[in-house]
Amino acid sequence: MGKYFGTDGFRGEANIDLTVDHAFRIGRYLGWYYSRNGEHKAKVVIGKDTRRSSYMFESALCAGLTASGADAYLLHVTSTPSVSYIARADDFDCGIMISASHNPYYDNGIKLINGEGEKMEESLLDGIESYLDSDEQLPYAQRDRIGCTVDYAAGRNRYIGYLISLATRSYKGRKIGLDCANGSTWQMAKSVFDALGADTYVLANKPDGLNINVDCGSTHIHNLQKFVLDNGLDVGFAFDGDADRCLAVDEKGNEVNGDHIMYVCAKYMKDKGTLGDSKVVTTVMSNMGLYKALDTLGIGYEKTAVGDKYVAENMRRNGHIIGGEQSGHIIFGRLANTGDGLLTAIKVMEAITETKEPLSVLASGMTMYPQVLKNVVVTDKDETLNDETVKAAVRRAEEELGENGRVLLRKSGTEPLLRVMSEATTHELCEEKVDSIIKAMAEAGKLIKVK
Repeated sequence: MGKYFGTDGFRGEANIDLTVDHAFRIGRYLGWYYSRNGEHKAKVVIGKDTRRSSYMFESALCAGLTASGADAYLLHVTSTPSVSYIARADDFDCGIMISASHNPYYDNGIKLINGEGEKMEESLLDGIESYLDSDEQLPYAQRDRIGCTVDYAAGRNRYIGYLISLATRSYKGRKIGLDCANGSTWQMAKSVFDALGADTYVLANKPDGLNINVDCGSTHIHNLQKFVLDNGLDVGFAFDGDADRCLAVDEKGNEVNGDHIMYVCAKYMKDKGTLGDSKVVTTVMSNMGLYKALDTLGIGYEKTAVGDKYVAENMRRNGHIIGGEQSGHIIFGRLANTGDGLLTAIKVMEAITETKEPLSVLASGMTMYPQVLKNVVVTDKDETLNDETVKAAVRRAEEELGENGRVLLRKSGTEPLLRVMSEATTHELCEEKVDSIIKAMAEAGKLIKVK
C-alpha cells in the first residue's frame, strides 16, 4: 500500500482526505500516461455511486483527463464490476470508479481499473502518488488534441444484458428480495431480476446522495432478514454501495455470508462436474467452518492476504475459478475479473434453481465457528505489530486455542487501524482471546481506543 492508494483505491472523507484537486491531478496523470506523448488517443471509462460528492469528483476527473488529451466516457451511476466489464469488453485504456464502497456517505474513493478489468498495477499507482506529491507540471493538450466527454450509458446497459445472459433458468415464480443500499444497484438490480422473471421486492432503492449504506445493504443485513420473513420471500440479496459484494438471506431469514456463498457455489460446481481441479481461493479472514466443510467435500483451498485484489491475483496466477471474502466479494474467474454482487446473486440463484433446493438446505453443510472482530486505533500500526508484548500475547492465545481456534492481528487495508480477530468453539472464548491481545496493546502503551 502507498500513501494514498490502499487495497481498494484512494479512499477518505470527501474534501478532507480526498479532494477535488486530488481527483483533477489523478485525471491529469492518467490522461498524460495513456496518451503516450500524444501518440495515442486515450479512452477512459468512468462510473460513480450515488454519493453527493461523486458528481463533484466525476467532474474533476473529467477535467483532468480531457486537459491531458484523453476522452472520458461516462457510465453515470453504476457499479464497480460494470466498470471492470466495460473497460475490458470495450477496449478502454483504463476504468475509474468513484465510490467508497460500504463506507458512509461523507467518505468517497477513486478506484482504478486497468484495461483488462483488473485492479490497477502497483507501478502505475506509484507513479500517480509521486505526481500527487510533486510540483511537476504535465503538458496540457492543445487544439484538436484536447479530450472530450462522452455519454456512455449504453455501456451500462450492455453490462446488464451480459448479466441476464448468464442465467441458466427463468426465475418465474421466485420471490426475491433486493436490498440496494441506496447505492449503485438502485435501478440495476430490479432491472436484471425483473428481466429474468422474478417477483422482485426491493428496499433501499431511493438514494438522495446522503443515505447510501445508512442502515441498509450488506453491512446492515438485519433489515433484509426481516424483509424476507415479513414478505414470505424465497431468498434475499443485499449489496454494498458500489455492488462489488453481495450477502444473501435464506427463506428462513438466516444470513448467508460470503463464506457460505463460496461453499454453496463450489459444492454445486463440484457436483455438476464444472469445478475440475480448481481450488477455492479465500483470504485469511475466512471462517474455519468453511475449510472444514470444504475438507469434507474433498475441495482444496488456498489463503491470501485480505483484499479481493489478492484473491483475484491468486486466481489468475493458478487458474482457479472461484474465490472471495467472507464480506461478500466473490469472484467467478471465467466470468469476471473482480467481485460482482449482481453476478454472485445470479450464481446463487443458479444453484437454487438447478438443484431445486432452498438456500437454507444448500448452505446447511457448513457451520460457522464463533468469531469476534474488534477494530483498534493505535499509536503506530507497524510498531504495535512488532511490539514484543503484543507478539507474546498473540502467541499465547494461539497456543491456548490449539487446533480448535485461531487468532489474527492485521492492519486494515482501507482504514488507519488494526483488526484483532479470534475464532474458537464459543463466543466467550473468542472475546477472551481478542481482549487479551488488546490488553497487551494497552500495557505496551500503543492503544488509543477500541472502535
